[in-house]
Amino acid sequence: MSVEQCARKGVEVLTLFAFSSENWRRPQQEVSLLMDLFMTALYREVRRLNSNNVKLRVIGERLAFPEKLRKRIAQAEGLTQDNTGLVLQIAANYGGRWDIARAAQRIGARVLAGDLRPEDIDEDVFAGELSFAGLPDPDLFIRTGGEQRLSNFLLWQTAYSELYFTDCLWPDFGEAELQAAFDAFAKRERRFGKTGEQTQAPTRSSPRP
Repeated sequence: MSVEQCARKGVEVLTLFAFSSENWRRPQQEVSLLMDLFMTALYREVRRLNSNNVKLRVIGERLAFPEKLRKRIAQAEGLTQDNTGLVLQIAANYGGRWDIARAAQRIGARVLAGDLRPEDIDEDVFAGELSFAGLPDPDLFIRTGGEQRLSNFLLWQTAYSELYFTDCLWPDFGEAELQAAFDAFAKRERRFGKTGEQTQAPTRSSPRP
């Protein structure tokens, strides 16, 4: 699957799970290889992303990365920060529990500083401190490779995402597989807590000003 394919199909935000906070437990040689691949991908792809008006964001805890990689990430984000097309988020050293815990820490600091009252903390305040701040929650969550779990990915943001699982391995997940996922998504009834009758009822359109 390529970013261009997603852009052609009208995807506005694409988030890819590149390296989880649990992946540090893998053999050191494999971790080093993944870091090298990440560096190489940033170097090779960022200019092409920029030329296609793609905005790149990297979400996750960066302090564990080598300084050279952190600088490369900052340079890539800076180059594409003013682009207005598809937003590409790369989750690197990311975990859903880490994201929620960090948001709680930030909110706690605001309360201690007197900038926020505990009774004013609601879902919107909490979501504003998460990695997805300013972006819509995912509509579709695709998991490849035959696994049927979230694996600590976007735990808060996927509360109402449609989950799609496929046996296809990620390197083989191409445009046909992406379209199959979209076709399955189109058949889902998204109720968001409502009844099926409510979601099917026609809504009154607001008058134009």
